Amino acid sequence: MPTITKTQTLKIDGSTGEGGGQIIRTALSLSMLTGTPIEIINIRAGRAKPGLMRQHLVCVQASQAISDAIVTGAQLGSTTFSFVPSAIKSGDYIFDIGSAGSTSLVLQTLLPALLFANTGLAAQSTVTIKGGTHNPLAPTTDFLNQAFVPALAKLGMHVNIERQKVGFAPIGGGVIKATITPFLRRANTPSFTLIERVDLVNIALVASVLNLDYDICKRELASTQASLIESGIDKTLITTHSHKLQGMGEGNTCYAQVTHQVGEPSAQPYHQEQYHQEVFTLLGEKRSSAENMGNRLAGLVKRYLLSTNALVDEYLTDQLLLPLALSGGGEFSARMISAHTETQAWLIEQFLPVEIQFDVVDDDKTLVKVIA
Repeated sequence: MPTITKTQTLKIDGSTGEGGGQIIRTALSLSMLTGTPIEIINIRAGRAKPGLMRQHLVCVQASQAISDAIVTGAQLGSTTFSFVPSAIKSGDYIFDIGSAGSTSLVLQTLLPALLFANTGLAAQSTVTIKGGTHNPLAPTTDFLNQAFVPALAKLGMHVNIERQKVGFAPIGGGVIKATITPFLRRANTPSFTLIERVDLVNIALVASVLNLDYDICKRELASTQASLIESGIDKTLITTHSHKLQGMGEGNTCYAQVTHQVGEPSAQPYHQEQYHQEVFTLLGEKRSSAENMGNRLAGLVKRYLLSTNALVDEYLTDQLLLPLALSGGGEFSARMISAHTETQAWLIEQFLPVEIQFDVVDDDKTLVKVIA
């Protein structure tokens, strides 16, 4: 789709809707993809510390690097900046956030653009980003690899993300390297459809520690597993894994990957696997015991499994909208539509000739349609 070129500057109010850093990241992605000059005002106006923070500024600087953009007004604390892109260039890039800021969010800003860089030339790009890999209020590298990347693969978008070093707040020190293959949409590819659950295949529970007592992992996993079994979930569907991470500082994370079969083989396009993965992630907190962490993780899984028959949970819903809009559209069932998701849909429609519909089926299920 991204062959649009607009010369008139699009002015975006950064306080619209959810009003956070997502507006900055998505606007940069879409500006590069469509060639649209943008001016963003009122950046993060409702936040305790308004304006660009370090990871937002790196998103701007990294976008400038891959698209030869002209940028004015972008510095730490800025509440307004303008961005005029040129052509997106594939290549090998290295960016350093300089803090424990989220490497995942910087990558998600660049990823849509680089998927369409030099389309037709099969020119892969690599992006190495230094900073935090496990951050509050941001997708972890685990989430990207176990949920987001498999969802992109269903669209025919091929991305590989390698976590070379782990980095927890407040120290950071993490490194990820993404290899991105330009997206080429095949003719007569069926539309993306991800609506009906079939069978629960597996719940993989994973706990990891960085320079902390390994017993924390065992206690988190035992607590999560016990809570799930108590709720009636088949014990044979649950697997557990624990890891000692290497890196600076200290940290703990646990997550659950929930896998469903989503359809009969004959009903799926050639490039779609027959499974859907949702990932629920928590980061350890000093005032929260391992047992409490395990119970909280089990609660997230049970809410998804027992309160709805929708396939896609809150965070992946938000992140699927732009790839779907760029790859020809599609539809999926979502557990909930957050303010984040509504803001994302509004912003995409400012740049692209698409319509995004949210059709409520019941309190815990909404049919999301991206019509491109």
